[in-house]
Amino acid sequence: MSAATEVRTGPADGGPGNRLDNNSTRGRFPTRTPALVRSLGLRTLSVGGLLLLWWAVARAEIWPPVILPPPQAVWEKAVATTTEGFSGHTLPEHLWASMRRILVGSGYGTLGGVLIGLLIGLVPAVRALLGPFISFVRTLPPLAYLSLLVIWFGINEEPKIWLLVIASLPPVAVATADAVRNVAPDYLNAARSLGARSWQLPLWVVLPHALPEVMTSIRIAVGVAYTSVVAAETVNGIPGIGGMIREAQRYNQTDVVILGLIVIGLSGLVIDWLLQCADRVLAPWRGRT
Repeated sequence: MSAATEVRTGPADGGPGNRLDNNSTRGRFPTRTPALVRSLGLRTLSVGGLLLLWWAVARAEIWPPVILPPPQAVWEKAVATTTEGFSGHTLPEHLWASMRRILVGSGYGTLGGVLIGLLIGLVPAVRALLGPFISFVRTLPPLAYLSLLVIWFGINEEPKIWLLVIASLPPVAVATADAVRNVAPDYLNAARSLGARSWQLPLWVVLPHALPEVMTSIRIAVGVAYTSVVAAETVNGIPGIGGMIREAQRYNQTDVVILGLIVIGLSGLVIDWLLQCADRVLAPWRGRT
């Protein structure tokens, strides 16, 4: 058998090349498990330490319970609010009302922001016309125009939805426009040389290139929408987490206020995690050249 045949058949027969590949393959997975366990352990330690500190400060009675209730009081209130309700609605009903407003408002705002951002990035005339207006609205805090929306639309659902639309649209529009303007001309010329028409370029070249930045801006926009809806729900916000917190504040029910803050934080983490999963699915080429 010739040397060329030996080189050709060695890896297929489990030679050194295969042993090296198998060892390297086997070595990849054990290194991920300790890192994951270590990460989960650190997070558990962080949360546990915070709860322990909270319990210790409440136990020492540095402040009265109306200022800082103990963790067990908040837990008991969570059980009571979930089963018996608060202000005529249970805790899941309050949470779902806020989630529904966020889904509708930030959904419309995101869709409008992507479309406006594409127009601003692709059409110079639209950029000159809408660019300053979008930047102006982006600098306004949402609560600054909440009163105006209440005057226009009343105190029902309409001002809350419009508040979320206005709050979430500018970040997405600005990020999309910047990402569109950063598309390399070589990509567009390559697409044209392959037969792509002008109306196909925004959908098949520009938008995929901008998608990672768009997904990041959506995460920011949803966070802004969440903080805005809690503030908006202080005006006729029952059911809703913000309305629940407002009602509890009126009667110095600090345990309900803290419960509402914890629910907001946990649900916000879940929403952000879902958006990160969507980012990995929709834009798997993020960070790749």
